[in-house]
Amino acid sequence: MADRDGTDLFDALDLTEYEETALSDLLRLGRTTAPNLAEATGIPKARIYGVLDALADRGFVKIIPGRPKEYQPRSPAEIVDRAKENRRQAYESFADELETTRESFLAEYGPRFDSATENVRPGEELFHVVDVGDPSEAETRRLYHEADREVRVLTKSWEYLDSVAPALSDALDRGVAVRVLFLHPDRLSDENRRIQAGIVERLEAGFPGVAFRFATGSLPWRGTLTDPPADETGTTGADGEAIFLVEEPEVPNHMRQAAITENESFVAGLTRFFDLVWAHESEARRGD
Repeated sequence: MADRDGTDLFDALDLTEYEETALSDLLRLGRTTAPNLAEATGIPKARIYGVLDALADRGFVKIIPGRPKEYQPRSPAEIVDRAKENRRQAYESFADELETTRESFLAEYGPRFDSATENVRPGEELFHVVDVGDPSEAETRRLYHEADREVRVLTKSWEYLDSVAPALSDALDRGVAVRVLFLHPDRLSDENRRIQAGIVERLEAGFPGVAFRFATGSLPWRGTLTDPPADETGTTGADGEAIFLVEEPEVPNHMRQAAITENESFVAGLTRFFDLVWAHESEARRGD
């Protein structure tokens, strides 16, 4: 993880711009009066007392009685501890509030939900979609972590390996079988061919448990299958799931969406396609 600036903590404290400025300068100046701090920071004098009182209410600043009053910052360690305690208390208050309204909420909306969904057949929703990028990669990692038996990947060059590598390692450590179908390098651009070659070297060196082949034909869709049905009808061991996107080379990734499905028949069909390509339209080594 890259080193972070110490001032990043202020973002986590949910301070206003004036509050952040006042606290930052108080930590530099030490004990001082409100007018002095207003002069040092440029915060309007009409606002400075409210800003300091807000910081004091949250436990970040001590008020020293006198004429005039003075304000002294807590130590940085105390500020961090106080911020954690504030967040804990806020969560407990939120949880308590939810519990006080839980029964009335369930009584009001439970029957409505039951009535609206009573005629919906299980499995009727074929799939839902997420944006390609961070959302789709997060869903892919989830599939790796939840896989029990097998993971199958169809990809051009697996350029997103860095994003899923920890989840891949977790799956392999749990004994999950992983197979990858790459698009044959002859079908790739020069850039993707170089990316793929580097990924393959990484797999061979760091993930020897991953089996892979190179599809000689086109791959009209790409994605990940986990725990596919035990037979192609989808009626045995049907607990599989898939995330996939269809090939749309003219559409940039940031405008695309990936589909996620748990539909038994759909996962069975994707599995059948993978198996046929693996067995009959792929090579064990690039260029072999």
